Amino acid sequence: MSVTRKPTSQDAALEQAFGASLAELYEQAAGPQTSAALQRALELRSFLAVAEEHVARVRDRVHEATAADRDLGELSADDLRWDAAWLEAALAGRDGYVTALDDLLRTMPGPGQQTRTAGQFTQPKIATTSPPAPASARAGAVRTRRP
Repeated sequence: MSVTRKPTSQDAALEQAFGASLAELYEQAAGPQTSAALQRALELRSFLAVAEEHVARVRDRVHEATAADRDLGELSADDLRWDAAWLEAALAGRDGYVTALDDLLRTMPGPGQQTRTAGQFTQPKIATTSPPAPASARAGAVRTRRP
């Protein structure tokens, strides 16, 4: 299934911010006069859809492995540790995309509004944000002192 059709936790916020359904937003984005804000928002939404799918897969795998009707002899601490690491990475990615999308939606003008500069209308300036590195990557980073 295409990421344009996968639901995300932020779809309602996107529809409200841009004043149109997701189908209409993707149709607008295919047009020649697409705003930078809409392009970035839909790109972040695509990344979010993939990240949320990964979170759900790992969650479901852990639930299946720890189900009450499973044979305890099949339970593997090593597998659960790997799943915990995967879940941490997937959640960090998801949280980064949600934060970036929230920042984008918060900094852009409302539907139909544009910022005006020296008599001309321009697109709003949008800050780009990268998702944070997983905690496991940050914990293992070596810090050096600078003079």
